Amino acid sequence: MAETHVLFVEDDDVIREATQLALERDGFTVTAMPDGLLGLEAFRADRPDIALLDVMLPGLDGVSLCRRIRDESTVPVIMLSARADSIDVVLGLEAGADDYVTKPFDGAVLVARIRAVLRRFGHAGGPGSAAETSDTESDGGVLAFGDIEIDTEGMEVRKRGETVALTPTEMRLLLEFSSAPGTVLSRDKLLERVWDYGWGGDTRVVDVHVQRLRTKIGQDRIETVRGFGYKLKA
Repeated sequence: MAETHVLFVEDDDVIREATQLALERDGFTVTAMPDGLLGLEAFRADRPDIALLDVMLPGLDGVSLCRRIRDESTVPVIMLSARADSIDVVLGLEAGADDYVTKPFDGAVLVARIRAVLRRFGHAGGPGSAAETSDTESDGGVLAFGDIEIDTEGMEVRKRGETVALTPTEMRLLLEFSSAPGTVLSRDKLLERVWDYGWGGDTRVVDVHVQRLRTKIGQDRIETVRGFGYKLKA
């Protein structure tokens, strides 16, 4: 089985070298770059399985690099941020990142987050997902909610017949909503089901992804239930 190829872009030499060694010990193949422009070149040349991007990078900052990657690919992206309360976290998620890890980080935690992201990217319609559990599914594996159609077998979404481009994380989020239309799903429940968190996570990840999903399928399709969570309008 081929090793997972990680693109790691970090300008701090000590962090870059230590993290690269730790990831390689866990069986990953790592391409490590010191700035955003070299990171973009490496991404285009190597097409890695996942990208780890520091927010503060010379040449091309991590948020801009994430945006450039997302313009070309749905490869999973994890942002690395020095401050948990930084606006950079939200900017990174809005740019298309799937998750973030706060520095300084424990190597085991980083590996766990990488593997969690890779699991959900590799099993967007896996066991227990909405693709198997929804009772509103029609013949051919297509769910319909107003002008939205979700092909749970082909993993495609259409709005008024036009294909909507979703990242795998956005697709899993939509599948969770579509498995129980009209039912409120809490942020913690979505973190557990979509992000595979067996521990407490930052609910900003959920909020930003819900907003990104709304911009693609319609702002009024997913309703906020204040103090509880979100629900899909049937």
